[in-house]
Formats: sequence, structure tokens, C-alpha cells
Amino acid sequence: MEDFMQVEFGEMLLRSSLTFFILLLLARILGKKQLGHLTFFNYITGITIGSFAADIAGEGETPYFNGLVSLIWWSVLTIGIEYISMKSGKARVVLDGQPTILVKEGQILRSALRNTRLNIDDLSMLLREKNVFSFQEVHYAILEPNGQISVLKKEYEQTVTRADLDIPTPEFTFLPTEIISDGKIVKRNLQELNLTEQWVHDELKKHGIENVHEVFYAEIIKDGSLFINK
Repeated sequence: MEDFMQVEFGEMLLRSSLTFFILLLLARILGKKQLGHLTFFNYITGITIGSFAADIAGEGETPYFNGLVSLIWWSVLTIGIEYISMKSGKARVVLDGQPTILVKEGQILRSALRNTRLNIDDLSMLLREKNVFSFQEVHYAILEPNGQISVLKKEYEQTVTRADLDIPTPEFTFLPTEIISDGKIVKRNLQELNLTEQWVHDELKKHGIENVHEVFYAEIIKDGSLFINK
């Protein structure tokens, strides 16, 4: 009980708040690749950064600025290593690894399974995650550096496309994009689509809507029309 009363709540709140905003800034600097844990290197880096942040936010015995220097320096090292891997193919192989072919032309490569320390049950599970329930369907299966598997099915197992059936396909006029959210026009998206707010108001009037505030959500779909949810 005495230990509980001795906790300096003001200091903990300040440390946590500062760490939160610094970690948010570093996450933006490190970029989406780091957040997506695309490789083993990204994965361990993310865990370590999180551990540093937890220590300096919640451990009163840890000098705050010492921990902060470690956090920032680790982030700088991460950026430096990623820059090196961008410039050097050999460094990329060392840091990120290479894709490994597990099934080649319908044949399971036992040596590849041994090298990646996978067994046949592991491979079956990875294939089922891709909605492949039989090895007979697989032409190629490749284990990616992030631990995910990519599958190329045999030709007769692949999904039929409109092109296969020679069905005319309309061209995309627009990429489906949000243009109204919570009754407000998303101006940035309009600019990217080279559209104006007046165009939005005109389109809404075609649907009997006089005020944009009546719309909860709206997006422009591929043919240039609007999907509207009041």
C-alpha cells in the first residue's frame, strides 16, 4: 500500500504522454513498411522500439532522457539499415532474406522444407490460408521473407476471368474514392480526382439532396457515379 501511495502520478503521466507523441512521430518517420512488419528485420525492430517505449514510459527508475536517447538512436539505426538495404542487393538478402520455392511445377521440394524448418503439416496449413486444400491444385508455392506464402495454381484450377470468356469489360473512369464523410466533403480526395465541390453539389441534387450535411458517407465509384449513404 505504501508503494502504491509513493507512485508519482504526475511524473508517470508526463513520461507516458511525451513517450506517446515521440513514438507516434518516430512511427511516421519509419514509414508504413515498418508498421506492416514486412520482414523479420521490421518485426524485431518494432518489438524492440515498443519495449524501449514501455520502459521509459512506465519505469520510474529509468532516467527518462537516457531511455529517450536509446529509443531515438535505435530508430536512426533502423532507418540507416533500411537505406543500406535499398542501395545494396546483397545487404537486402542478409537483412530481409529471400523467397524460397517450396513447391515447383507441382512437386514438393523436401530440401526447401528442411531449409525453412517447415514440415508438411505447416505447408498444408499455409496453403489452406490461401484457400488451397489440395497439393494437386498447386503449380508453385513460394515462402516470402515475411513468412507468408504465395501460391500459383495450376492452369485448370485458376479462376476464369472476363478476358478468358471474351466478355467486354468497361474501363475504370475513377478509382472508388471517399468524397463525403460525416457530412463533410473530403477536399483532398476531390483535388486528386480533379473534381470540384460544385460537381459534388450538382451530383447530390440529382439524388434529391440539397445539403451535403444530409449525407453520412458518399464515394465515387468506377463509372463516375456516386454511392450515397444518408
